[in-house]
Amino acid sequence: MIRTDRPRTLGELKSSGYRMESVKDEMRRNLIARLEAGEPMFPDILGYEETVVPQVQNAILSRHDMLFLGLRGQAKTRMLRQLIHLLDEAMPIVAGSEINDHPYAPISKPARDLVDQMGDETPIEWVGRDRRYHEKLATPDVTIADLVGEVDMIKHAEGRYLSSELTMHFGLIPRTNRGIFCMNELPDLAPKIQVGLFNVLEERDVQIRGYPIRLDLDLCMVFSANPEDYTNRGRIVTPLKDRIGSVVRTHYPLTREIGIAISEQNAWLNRGHDGTTLAIPQYIKEVVEEVSRLARTSPHVNQQSGVSVRMSIANLENVVSNAERRAILHHEKWIVPRVSDLASASASSRGKLELTMAEDDGHEDKLIHRIIDEATKNIFGLHLDVRELRPIVEYFESGHNVEVGDGLSTREMLERIGKVPKLRDLAQALSLKALPDVSNREGRDAAIASAAEFLLEGLHVHNKLNKAARAGGATYRR
Repeated sequence: MIRTDRPRTLGELKSSGYRMESVKDEMRRNLIARLEAGEPMFPDILGYEETVVPQVQNAILSRHDMLFLGLRGQAKTRMLRQLIHLLDEAMPIVAGSEINDHPYAPISKPARDLVDQMGDETPIEWVGRDRRYHEKLATPDVTIADLVGEVDMIKHAEGRYLSSELTMHFGLIPRTNRGIFCMNELPDLAPKIQVGLFNVLEERDVQIRGYPIRLDLDLCMVFSANPEDYTNRGRIVTPLKDRIGSVVRTHYPLTREIGIAISEQNAWLNRGHDGTTLAIPQYIKEVVEEVSRLARTSPHVNQQSGVSVRMSIANLENVVSNAERRAILHHEKWIVPRVSDLASASASSRGKLELTMAEDDGHEDKLIHRIIDEATKNIFGLHLDVRELRPIVEYFESGHNVEVGDGLSTREMLERIGKVPKLRDLAQALSLKALPDVSNREGRDAAIASAAEFLLEGLHVHNKLNKAARAGGATYRR
C-alpha cells in the first residue's frame, strides 16, 4: 500500500529533500542496512548462507549486473525475484510516465515536455516495488522490439510523424527504467538479440529503429543460465559475458539435512482433513532425499542436466499422498508413510532424470527403483546394524514368509509382523526414534507398522532376505 502523505508535485518533492539516486546505489544502501541489522537477504532460501549469498552481496556492493549460473532446480529465479526487497518501498515518477521517468531528470519526450510546461507543479506518482521488476523468459522468438521497443504504426496513423519520439512503443527494458530487469535462460536468446543487449549493459542506453535519440536508462540487469546451455541449446556470446559484472554459481544442497529442510519447506504437506494427522518418519524423509542425492552421482543419469530439487519435493508429496490414500480407504486417522509407498515416487521422478543411455520402455522406472533400493540401504545403515536383526532372519530361515503392501491397513500390518519374533519390539524402538512426538495409540501403531516394513526392507537390501515384488506390495522370505 503506497502512503498517501507523500509529495504529489515536483515542488513538494524538492522541498522534502528527496535525493536523486541510481537503482544500484539504492540496492546497495538497502543491503548495507540489512547487513547492519543482521537481517537475512533470502530468508526462505536454505543452504546458500555461506556460499551463494556472499557472492550476491559482493556483487550488489560492487554495483554489478549479475548472472546466476547453475543447474535446474537451484532457486535461481526465486532469488532473482527476491532482489526487489532491496528496492525502496516506493519511488516517485512523473505522473503518467511509461518508463518511470525521474521527476528531476526525465528522459522520455512526454515527461520532458510535461516538466517544461508545469515546472514545480508537475504531478508526481509513487510506484511500488512490484512495478520495478520485470522478467522475460528467453526464447528463440524474442525480438529486439520486445526488449527495446518499436515504432507504433497506430500512433503514426493518428497523425504523428514517423520522426517523432511520440510514435515509439517502448519495450520491456525501457519500461523497467529505475528498476531490475531479469532475463531468464539467457543462452536460449538468439545471438543477434544478445548483441542487442551490449549497449544496455555497457552504455546504459537504448536506441529504437535508428532514431537519433538515446534513452539514458538506469537499470540493474540480472540473468539466469544453465551451464549445459553453453554447449547444447545455445550459448552466451563472449562479449556479453564480458560485460556482466559478477557470475554467481549456485549448487544443490550440500548436506542431506539441508535437502530435507528444503523439501519440507516447499512440499505441500497440509493433508489434515476430518481430523486426520500426518506424521512422516525421519527415515522416510531421508530416503526420499537420498534418492535425489544418489541420482546426482549416478553414471546412468546425465549430470550436465542435473537432478532438480523439485524431484525431492515431488517425491515426498507423492509418498505422502499414497499413505493418505491408504488412510482414506481404511478410515484411519493417522497418515504415516511406509517403505512400500516409495514406489509411488516413480511417477514424480519420471522426466526429472535425463538418462545417458537409450530410454527403452520401462528403463527409467527400473533405474528409479534401483536408486530407491540403494537409498534405503544407505539410510538403513545410519539407523541400525543389520546384525542386531538376527532373530528376525532366523524366523524366515525356518521357512516362514511375510506379505506386506501399501494397501494393508495398520491393523493388518500389525497382525502380520506380530508373528515374527522380536520384529514388533525392534519396530517400536525405531518408531520412537523416528517419530518421538506421536503419543496417540493409533498414531503409534501406524508408526510401528511403518518401522517394521523399513526393517524388513533393510534386511532385503542387505541380502539377508529375498523379496518377491508384486503390484501394490511384496513378500519377504529367505
